[in-house]
Amino acid sequence: MNQINPVINNLAQALNKVVVGQSTLINQLLIALLAGGHIILEGVPGTGKTLLVKVMAQLIQADFRRIQLTPDVLPSDITGTNIFDLNTRSFSLKKGPIFTQVLLADEINRTPPKTQAALLEGMEELQVTLDGESLPLPELFWAIATQNPLEFEGTYPLPEAQLDRFLFKLVVDYPDQASEKQMLLNRQAGFSARRTDIASIKPVARVEEIIELREAVKQVKVTEAIIDYLLALVRTSRQNPDLALGASPRAANAWFVTSQAAAYLAGRDFVTPDDVKAIALPLLRHRFILKPEAMLDGLEMDAVISSILNKVPVPR
Repeated sequence: MNQINPVINNLAQALNKVVVGQSTLINQLLIALLAGGHIILEGVPGTGKTLLVKVMAQLIQADFRRIQLTPDVLPSDITGTNIFDLNTRSFSLKKGPIFTQVLLADEINRTPPKTQAALLEGMEELQVTLDGESLPLPELFWAIATQNPLEFEGTYPLPEAQLDRFLFKLVVDYPDQASEKQMLLNRQAGFSARRTDIASIKPVARVEEIIELREAVKQVKVTEAIIDYLLALVRTSRQNPDLALGASPRAANAWFVTSQAAAYLAGRDFVTPDDVKAIALPLLRHRFILKPEAMLDGLEMDAVISSILNKVPVPR
């Protein structure tokens, strides 16, 4: 395989046309889509987080639901509930928004832990249990949660057990000047983030094609040398003096799969050390925990991850 799959190439081009100035973010989003992993999108308001997810769902013709999470949202508001029908004198299931293919959980840190936990079973098991009955979710099910890094008053930080179930934590930065100008030109030409404008975007793929691509990613070759390199990075993180918590076995498994997805996205059928290193930051920044003394010294998580990558020799 020497060229990028046309479906992925078309998706990348279409996303970059609408969400300008976020090419790195879009590349990482596509890796997560190919790997079948859930995402945390972190960025200040107005940087296009919600727009990016809506456009992605439109481009692959996926069912899309959005939940605006607030302190009063209940678990049943996400999963659904059984309602008693007086006419039929029986219970009928009213499914919640989690029963969709692409789920956007807006401002997940604004809702209490019990409601946050309502997403856990669906993310991990692709099913929801209601009144003792297990109900399957769509095969594609993809959860994307957003959070604001600036406002912490009245928020509920996600627990480590739930953070580890997200494949990536993607940081959405401000676009550069040229990209922001193009955004304004797009607005002048008549495009906005309204539902009608997004619905007018022509799809470039189907859900079935994405599922097929996920199967193709599993066939990407990973040599024993690359596996040993990946495990060396994992063990180095666990021994890092600045970290209270390093990479878990789940993180190692996610690193393996996303390395395959990164190679596939690059048009190769084998993984290189650069693929392993390329996805380290979004994969690990939400899984590691800094020691208090490291935080007092002003160390940043991305810098610690970079130091771990530099410590382990790269295999030939």
